[in-house]
Amino acid sequence: MVADLNCRFLLIRMAFVLLASAGLVMQANADQTAAELPDLFEQLKTTEDSAEAKQLEQAIWAHWLTGPDAASEQMMLQIQTSLQVGRHDVGLLLCNQLIDAYPNYAEGWNKRATIFYLLNRLEESVEDIQTTLKLEPNHFGALSGLGLILLRTGDAEGALHAFEEVLEISPLSPSAEMNAALARDKLGTDI
Repeated sequence: MVADLNCRFLLIRMAFVLLASAGLVMQANADQTAAELPDLFEQLKTTEDSAEAKQLEQAIWAHWLTGPDAASEQMMLQIQTSLQVGRHDVGLLLCNQLIDAYPNYAEGWNKRATIFYLLNRLEESVEDIQTTLKLEPNHFGALSGLGLILLRTGDAEGALHAFEEVLEISPLSPSAEMNAALARDKLGTDI
């Protein structure tokens, strides 16, 4: 399994290098620029149905995971595979390559932030979350990650703020509500 992943990683990397050297890797409209996103976010903010909210979040994630071109999408697929099999080292290498080639692709930064979090490299994770949020201010996944880091480091007030921002974007998010309640509990308040 690991040998297969390493072999696929090398093949993807070689294909990526060939595409880049041929000038076929270009900055295109990235994930967070999809024309459908503003409407999806508006629906997410106003729905009163938790099942619909979940479907809307999934639709937003589908846009975020769609890369600017086929090469970026293949790299993102490999990053997700590396995360699923616990090969954070491979995922980190791929994220670095993806970010170098597509610095405006928010999900590349978000995935690397996730890997840094899993590697307990929290400062680097926060830096990548900040970049993600500059590119996609409504990235509820990045905001949730920030909240988790702040909870982990003892900043319950900052964590509460992050989870409240998630709830402004996705008011029916059960995980944001649960984590906001946890932060409030740590603060000793019911606000």
